[in-house]
Amino acid sequence: MDAGKGTLRAYPMRLLSPILRHWRNAPLRVVCEDDHRKWRGATMWVAARHLARWVASTTDAPHVGVFLPTSGAFPVAMAASWLCGRTIVPLNYLLARDELDYIIDHAEVDTVITASKMLDRFGDMPSGVTSLRMDQMNARGLPPMMRPVRRPDDSVAVILYTSGTSGRPKGVMLTVDNLATNVAQCARWADFTRRDRFLGVLPQFHSFGLCVGTILPFSLGCRVAYTAQFKVVRVLELMRSLRPTIFMAIPSMHNALLQAKSASADDFTSLRFLVSGGEPLPDAVYDGFAERFKMRICEGFGMTETSPVTNWTLPHEERRGTVGRSLDGVEEIIVGDDGTRLGPDQDGELRIRGGNVMKGYYKLPEETAAAFDEEGFLKTGDMARIDKDGFLSITGRIKEMLIIGGENVFPREIEEVLVRHPSVSEAAVIGMEDPSRGEVALAFVETIEGETFDDQALRSWCRESLAGYKVPREIRHVEALPRNPVGKVMRRELSPEMAGIT
Repeated sequence: MDAGKGTLRAYPMRLLSPILRHWRNAPLRVVCEDDHRKWRGATMWVAARHLARWVASTTDAPHVGVFLPTSGAFPVAMAASWLCGRTIVPLNYLLARDELDYIIDHAEVDTVITASKMLDRFGDMPSGVTSLRMDQMNARGLPPMMRPVRRPDDSVAVILYTSGTSGRPKGVMLTVDNLATNVAQCARWADFTRRDRFLGVLPQFHSFGLCVGTILPFSLGCRVAYTAQFKVVRVLELMRSLRPTIFMAIPSMHNALLQAKSASADDFTSLRFLVSGGEPLPDAVYDGFAERFKMRICEGFGMTETSPVTNWTLPHEERRGTVGRSLDGVEEIIVGDDGTRLGPDQDGELRIRGGNVMKGYYKLPEETAAAFDEEGFLKTGDMARIDKDGFLSITGRIKEMLIIGGENVFPREIEEVLVRHPSVSEAAVIGMEDPSRGEVALAFVETIEGETFDDQALRSWCRESLAGYKVPREIRHVEALPRNPVGKVMRRELSPEMAGIT
């Protein structure tokens, strides 16, 4: 039913009930710590209920923005919003201001849960949007009693805006069922229990940071430690003090840890899972961790549209070059250009179906329809193959594929070779027009501190491992490759013009 201000609506019991139960049943236990404080179960439970009443008395809008750093405050805001039947819209505070304003407007958000320091640093909310500053909330006394009403499992719990490859961000609608399904899939796959300890470094406005780094551990009653900025020294401190059993990061974060002189194998011995996702894991980083720290990084795969995890390599069945088998309940197929299904070890587009797949894109019915095929499979836009045992290999994004002299070439293959060179830290490859071949490869590289850039030496290095037509025509040095807010390299922001080529 619809509700006005001050009224508590239905909330997603399947997601929220276990979280609140764990907080209530462990009132004195430290369930979370971040850069500023330690949170006990009672603290989070009481704060969420006070904040829920504040939200409900402020707005009757169905969507509530959350503009907070990676911290224990975020799950409190999430729980509070769900308590009063609202859908949360996590806001990326690292976006350009006009893009952030667009998301707030498009999602029809008139109230944002935030903190004074966030507004001091990133600026106030747009005119007409109310800011509920958690540091100014009156949380004294017992929280108000609430009589929750069950909310349908197909109701939208979260709208996550993707950065997109072109145009405006799209709001991915994830339902109660989508998120609860993926939590259960991950928990079964990795055999998580309440004894596991998570170390979270990914932003909570990102699908992995929100779903795997927040909803999953709190649903299971695990202890979590967060740090708002990825700083190697801080992460290593938490590794040593918390002794986490699971750590998920993107490849560039793993690479930074690998290059840290102060890091040692002892820092990682508590881990059951050292996971990489978000983009392909370079062999150089994988091999470096195995050699220096005696740890194998388990690569996984997922998308915002899939809540997000679909594949995950388990340590006992590692198959390098793949992202593992699909989680239980996730159905994956490979299709050719004409949409026909392909067999094992054949390259084509990856398509996914299952209870974890999104409801659609908010207020974008045409884009939603185009995202699914006639059988209900999500079109991922990823070129991939599945071997006879069900292990998935991602070749690259179809839109980023280069066609050189009629041959298909994916940037990842060239980048893998470049980052194996002792002087190269990161690499990104794009295509540029060529009158004879149609396209040729153009590479941009970051060098390791103290190393010298030598384009001819790098091209010679590439010739040792790549076919001649795959060797970059030009290799240019950059101080820093363009990245999105979670550190993933954004090839689309690179161009021949940046390299001085016209």
